[in-house]
Amino acid sequence: MTTTLSSLSERSVAYERMADALSHLGETWRDWPDLSQCAHAMGLSPHHFQREFTRWAGVSPKQFQAALAHAEAGDLLRQGASVLDASFEAGLSGPSRLHDLFIAHEGLTPGQAKSGGDGANLVIGEAPTPFGTGIFLSSSRGLCGLGFADDGVSAKTGFEHPGYAKDAVFADLASRYPNAEPRRDDAEARRWAQRIFQGTDPIPVALYGTTFRRQIWRALLDIPAGETRTYGEVAAAAGQPKAARAAGTAIGANNISWLIPCHRALASDGRLHNYHWGVARKRAMLTYERAHAA
Repeated sequence: MTTTLSSLSERSVAYERMADALSHLGETWRDWPDLSQCAHAMGLSPHHFQREFTRWAGVSPKQFQAALAHAEAGDLLRQGASVLDASFEAGLSGPSRLHDLFIAHEGLTPGQAKSGGDGANLVIGEAPTPFGTGIFLSSSRGLCGLGFADDGVSAKTGFEHPGYAKDAVFADLASRYPNAEPRRDDAEARRWAQRIFQGTDPIPVALYGTTFRRQIWRALLDIPAGETRTYGEVAAAAGQPKAARAAGTAIGANNISWLIPCHRALASDGRLHNYHWGVARKRAMLTYERAHAA
């Protein structure tokens, strides 16, 4: 347990610097900068940068550059995405356990959902994850919410990461069930973090939504790890081909980021934007998924 949590803590601390590194590599990979150049841009020694990047991403910076160089970005570019966005979208991907997930939409009864969670026994807490601090909201039946917090600005590079402070993320998740009064328990959050980011068993998800939203969320689960789909494509996969705008709203209403992968959904122009927990984090998630497959 100690080793696992230590590993998550180290990767969480490294997240913002790695987000900067992914941005830098995404901008420069066509020039094939060497390890020293990349490390210098991050304010680290080559040895430290190699070790920290590989520990976080699961591949070396050179392997990441090679994956970008061989990425099939042509379709995204033809759709109008920038070279930078296309390189990130076709970056590294990984095997997915998302088909093992189930959406137990009865985790909160319709009555509890309509009453803002009144009578629901919810627990909320924070724990380290590969994408910074995770805020976990759960019930006895499964995970009800997962969001991410960050410090806003990298101390090393000054690169600004969109996102929320911890108290704002706590308030965000709790506000989705305003009458539930969730109990704070960071130890329970750490258990969820270990199950999600270090475990192999299926993750129970306790989530209530309308029939249409559940259809959209299930369509998100069908997107292979590291790949992306437009809102229109997600709507079509859910059997609602004319409902792209409504699909975007449903995707934005997803309470459980990462596990129900709204980070794989793009607007019609194919660009990386409009992610609730920040574009830098969305880019990091897509890159992380591709890294493990590569």
